[in-house]
Amino acid sequence: MGSEFVPFTLPPLVIATLAALACAAPGNFLLLRRQSMLGDAMSHVVLPGIVAAFLLTGSASPSVMLLGALAAAAFSAALIESIRRATGADPGAAMGVTFTAMFAAGVLLLETSGAAAVHLDVEHALYGTLESLIWIDATGWSSLLDPAALATLPTELFLLAAIATAILAALALLWRPLTIATFDEGFAATIGIPTRTLSAALTGLTALAAVAAFSAVGSILTIAMLTCPPATARLLTDSLPRQIALSLAAAATAAILGTLAAGYLPGLLGLSFTVSAAGAIATVAGLLLALAALFGPHRAPLSSDR
Repeated sequence: MGSEFVPFTLPPLVIATLAALACAAPGNFLLLRRQSMLGDAMSHVVLPGIVAAFLLTGSASPSVMLLGALAAAAFSAALIESIRRATGADPGAAMGVTFTAMFAAGVLLLETSGAAAVHLDVEHALYGTLESLIWIDATGWSSLLDPAALATLPTELFLLAAIATAILAALALLWRPLTIATFDEGFAATIGIPTRTLSAALTGLTALAAVAAFSAVGSILTIAMLTCPPATARLLTDSLPRQIALSLAAAATAAILGTLAAGYLPGLLGLSFTVSAAGAIATVAGLLLALAALFGPHRAPLSSDR
């Protein structure tokens, strides 16, 4: 069992879990600030940056992809703010215009530049490359104690581990002012909290989570993890600390169950086709949200005038 599970299932499972945790943590504050669309925008705008980075360097390494994605995220943030100030448009409208235009530009760049001949294509942009992130040198559970084998783990695992840790540490450091500004921005400004700086920091953390997760799990799962676990937790509690904890638990549960379902459920059911790991994880996240909406103590009450 271990000879197959460790090299082929364990790395994607851990990578998916780290990506889910990195996205779910800032997603809680986006949800409470009614800015969940920001995560959607960030997961789309990174595509042209990734393609441009590949075309400029000829490398598809995670570090190069991350730099390109971060550059695209920074450009999109500036573009959203410019559109909002120049037109007076609602921030949501500015985000919608920006992420649609940039994702379309990324798709066109993929199709016309020849980058799709590598492993960069629209399918990977949507669903990621989880299934390909295997640990070739692993021979079983004993490899977890072998330094030489551990050194050959997919680089995406180390990158996402570092970024997930950095995001959680940053949110812990900013916890008090960010919480106050999230619930009452006017009051936060009156007591000297730099609300604009905090908003920019949250945008930066969201962009970091989105671009780090994008290359491994794709835009669909990145969006799902930024929104579904926080929304699930919000239906279960009115306490922000408990909401954060529940959202991380929901994110990890969806990542683990989805990865295992994609890898083993079709075979157990005797099916001849395979299932996308990212799609399965997003489905589990959606099911958890549906259960919370149906049975959670803080679900919206139904009434005849709704």
